[in-house]
Amino acid sequence: MIEPEADQVTTARTALVDGSTADGSFGARDSVLARVRAKLPEFTGALQRVAENILSDPAGAARATIVELAERSGTSPATITRFCRAMDFEGYADLRLGIAAETGRMTRRAGWTVDIGREIQPTDPLSRVLGQIMAADTQAMNDTAALLDLAEVEKAAAAIAAASRVDIYGASGSALVGGEMQFSLHRIGVAAWAWTDVHNGLASAALLKAGDVALGVSHSGQTRETIEMLAEAGSHGATTIALTSFPRAPLAEVADIILLTASQATTFRPDALSARHPQLVVLDLLYIAVAQRTHDRAHAAFQRTAKAVAGHKTARESQDSRFTTPS
Repeated sequence: MIEPEADQVTTARTALVDGSTADGSFGARDSVLARVRAKLPEFTGALQRVAENILSDPAGAARATIVELAERSGTSPATITRFCRAMDFEGYADLRLGIAAETGRMTRRAGWTVDIGREIQPTDPLSRVLGQIMAADTQAMNDTAALLDLAEVEKAAAAIAAASRVDIYGASGSALVGGEMQFSLHRIGVAAWAWTDVHNGLASAALLKAGDVALGVSHSGQTRETIEMLAEAGSHGATTIALTSFPRAPLAEVADIILLTASQATTFRPDALSARHPQLVVLDLLYIAVAQRTHDRAHAAFQRTAKAVAGHKTARESQDSRFTTPS
């Protein structure tokens, strides 16, 4: 049971754990659950059990006393205190109120009642499955907005805008995400190539130089081929960017700039699959940021490429509002 004064503190902290600001913008926010997810790979043993317990039932963690949370996670109150310090909280009360505010906010914001952690059953109606997917993706997007450092996005955009060449590396599902980014950049006149074969990727990376950019995409940050290609590019002076969900993963360690995403796994959609939408959102943000910096060039290139393919579309005119010329 939360102490009476918790309601007052919770109200004050809601703005801190919410993914959006008063003006509707998003940025790096003190999203407690997103921070726990991001740091989970760094924890081992007792601290890992505490983190997993909180993530599996955040509402229950918000209601638990320090002794109860210790019992639930098979640890001790001292371990819970150590966990709070590792998460940069002054104490358990601060952590608990942050979780309570965030879970309360998610409940108020959701237009449906869905337990994201619930397994999808073979007999579930599609309406239930749709709600599960929508809730998980919405949470992943909000967590990504909370984790993403916009200053890093700015740095990445500036590097790409000034680059003479951009290499993009990814394997399996990450290759699809990388291919989408390569297509987007090409449409605004940025010379970009997406590589999935490690031999071709390494050969291309070896030809990069200072002023060029290499982007590696991997949810886990553990894909050996992507790590090798990004490291090779960096060894020749290229600015390296990692898009991953884990800030201390090997891919992040060889990158100059790290762009973080979050995910929410559901049945049949493990973390790697559920990370695709947040990855695309972050890369779309990066693409727009590049276009903003090269607006005249980007607008001209977009118009030319649109005209080139116009004959292969139906008579209905199609125009991208992001590069509409003011009337």
